[in-house]
Amino acid sequence: MPSIHNRFDFVYLFDVADGNPNGDPDAGNLPRLDPEDGRGLVTDVCLKRKVRNYVGAARKGQPGYEIYVTEGAILNQKHRRAYEAGKIDPESKAARNRDAVESARAWMCKTFYDIRTFGAVMTTDVNAGQVLGPVQFTFGRSIDRIVPAEHSITRMAVTTEREAEDQEGGNRTMGRKATVPYGLYRTHGFVNVPPAERTGFADDDLELFWESLRLMFDLDRSAARGLMAPRALIAFKHASPLGNAPASQLLARVKVERKSDGPPRDFSDYSVLVQEDALPRGVEVLKLI
Repeated sequence: MPSIHNRFDFVYLFDVADGNPNGDPDAGNLPRLDPEDGRGLVTDVCLKRKVRNYVGAARKGQPGYEIYVTEGAILNQKHRRAYEAGKIDPESKAARNRDAVESARAWMCKTFYDIRTFGAVMTTDVNAGQVLGPVQFTFGRSIDRIVPAEHSITRMAVTTEREAEDQEGGNRTMGRKATVPYGLYRTHGFVNVPPAERTGFADDDLELFWESLRLMFDLDRSAARGLMAPRALIAFKHASPLGNAPASQLLARVKVERKSDGPPRDFSDYSVLVQEDALPRGVEVLKLI
């Protein structure tokens, strides 16, 4: 299937209520935030993980939709599969040939959706090359500052007999849980044609990506993340493979404004405005959510 022919730049809005959208392991798993302005952050890696999880569930068992970065994966084992598919011993001298590495890279792109989409560095002990992915995210950043709340929680059980003895039968364990009361996050994304030509990222792959952004939070529920939901997905489609206008100018056309004076607690506290008049020639606005 031929790769995509159009460049896209997009704005993605999602929110969280009474949950932790992306904990920081260097800060006791508290919600990530910008220390200078107090606005919340969600990493691009977190968003890509959710896309991977959705595709892995939605296309489970279908050729071409395997996921490369999975929990507990041993990546070299997947690289060996690429060489074995080409009937090359991955430990042999022939595997170090440039053509063999290129063949392995092409097989990995064809087999794994997330490599075809986000790219990968596969220059490990079993070298399957590296490739830049056509789809990239920025960090998500909340529209307003967030004030993480910490809550004491009680588990009516203990883990070991020793803990039970120390508590003389009380068998309670205290813990902490951090949440964001409410936060609306904005991230920017880009879909570029030249990398897509190299990985084979096609129109069907792009449609699956949009589908993931619409539905991935419904497959990612947990007590820690509270209520998360997609709120808007606004894409600027370029007629030219190289683009018809700078991404920064197009993304600035999407304005998110507060409608209330008090602390925001719902998406209805905001309005999303898209300036669609006087668009650059060859640019089309798509409202996908």
